[in-house]
Amino acid sequence: MSRKPNTSPNTSEPPRLGFCCTFIPDPDPGHKTLKAAKDAAKLMNLGTVTMAHLERLGPTARFEKLEGVVRHNLAALERQIAWVSGRPPLERLLRMASSVLPGYTHPVAQPLYAEPAMRALIETGLARIGERARAGAVRLSMHPGPFCIIASRNPNAQANGIAELEYHAEVMTMLGYGSGWHPHGAHLNIHVGGREPGIEGFRESLSLISETARNLLTVENDESLFGLDAVLRLGDRVPVVLDLHHHWVESRGAYIEPDDPRIRAVIASWRGVRPVSHISVSRESVLPEHDTGTLPDYVALAEQGHSWRDLAAHSDLMWNEAVNALVARHLVWTDFEIEAKGKNQASVPLAAQIGRDPSLAAA
Repeated sequence: MSRKPNTSPNTSEPPRLGFCCTFIPDPDPGHKTLKAAKDAAKLMNLGTVTMAHLERLGPTARFEKLEGVVRHNLAALERQIAWVSGRPPLERLLRMASSVLPGYTHPVAQPLYAEPAMRALIETGLARIGERARAGAVRLSMHPGPFCIIASRNPNAQANGIAELEYHAEVMTMLGYGSGWHPHGAHLNIHVGGREPGIEGFRESLSLISETARNLLTVENDESLFGLDAVLRLGDRVPVVLDLHHHWVESRGAYIEPDDPRIRAVIASWRGVRPVSHISVSRESVLPEHDTGTLPDYVALAEQGHSWRDLAAHSDLMWNEAVNALVARHLVWTDFEIEAKGKNQASVPLAAQIGRDPSLAAA
């Protein structure tokens, strides 16, 4: 499908940032026991079940177990979206967990998901959740795991990766995002995969996935094999998600500003849809004495003995105010998924900092 590139940011949409997959409740004096705190978190987060456990059950118990997990997951996802839609406009973005429908592509679970009662439960629940997200102006995405690759020299790995991607596309379709080019900014983000077959193998494999999956797909730069310059070679076919932290690691210390020429290429790859980017920062335990107002210096840190793997690991919170200011400058053209391990406990303070500081809000 040919599309005329649009190299201007979509200014009709407000900027957004948000957390990924797991909700962490605020410390609550009412949660006087560890069990109460765990119960509060369970209500807001998706559960799962192993296929080995399902396989050990009889037919009726197997269905009931999976149905119970699915019911819980639909309710938890709806609670997450309700919480996000109640936040200020800047925070109305959510990366959903992949485990909405556990084992969807596995032979043990597939017959269960084909049962009419299960299908009706899922279709009705996801349709309602999608409507609630759109009514609340919540931007949604999913990020399949690293095994979800569409290009591989291993035919089984490739087939499994494509099946996993199509599962995510089916979830998005049932949510109401299965028509057109990244509707409402919805997307499924993956990595290029292994060194072989690489960028060109990824490009060739796009023909193996459904049109719905292609219209939802995005690809991000990583910190080791495929940096931003490499991934931008796919920008004529797939929107590029810029991961600022991965770029910092892969480039051994470069920070991209909004006026970098590559930003226009990223914007163009989205073809009129407001882009999404990723951000985190190195772990607090790795840089315990670091000045929060100064951008981490990769070269200096490497000379102090920090490995690239140590520096690549994500922080708990967005502790570095200079990195946060960089995020604020980029919000003029992109939304952000905050990949810090603290989830909403990291994204909410970042949004508050941006809203509180006029110089950041106007950046």
